[in-house]
Amino acid sequence: MFLLPERRLGRFVSRTIHAVGGIAVRRGANPKVAVVQRSKDKRWVLPRGKLRRDEHPVAGARREVVEETGFRVEVCEFLGIIAYQSRGRPKVVQFWLMRAEPQPSFEVMKDIVAVKWLSLGAAVKRLSFPLEKLFLNNVGRHAVRRHKLPQARKARRSSSKPSPRHSRRARG
Repeated sequence: MFLLPERRLGRFVSRTIHAVGGIAVRRGANPKVAVVQRSKDKRWVLPRGKLRRDEHPVAGARREVVEETGFRVEVCEFLGIIAYQSRGRPKVVQFWLMRAEPQPSFEVMKDIVAVKWLSLGAAVKRLSFPLEKLFLNNVGRHAVRRHKLPQARKARRSSSKPSPRHSRRARG
């Protein structure tokens, strides 16, 4: 394992950009995942942004997703981290699974030109960055499975049961 000298490690950590975001899912028989298009470069990304000084990561993630999608969300669980270089600095983005309300409540921020609610497969394809595609592909199945409506689960379960057989005559 490669270790940085203590002095260089401190500079590395202090230069790190800390960001937060969410995989926002709208419930239903076919849950949809939010992806947003940024105005600065027209790239499609998961809703995310920089963590404010002294802001709790969960609160920051909720704020960013609401600002970028326009939907109120409930934060459900931590999903993971992606890390990469951004303009020569390390950037670490923490993601949470979020349940979105059915209808938007707010206008999206001016940095976002479009919000799409897509199936998991379509969302993975729409994302612009390979690392985000890989991340969503790996955690997305769990996220979507957790947000199917209970009625949809019951209906699928009951439809997968074998149909009742015709009554048989008693042997005698």
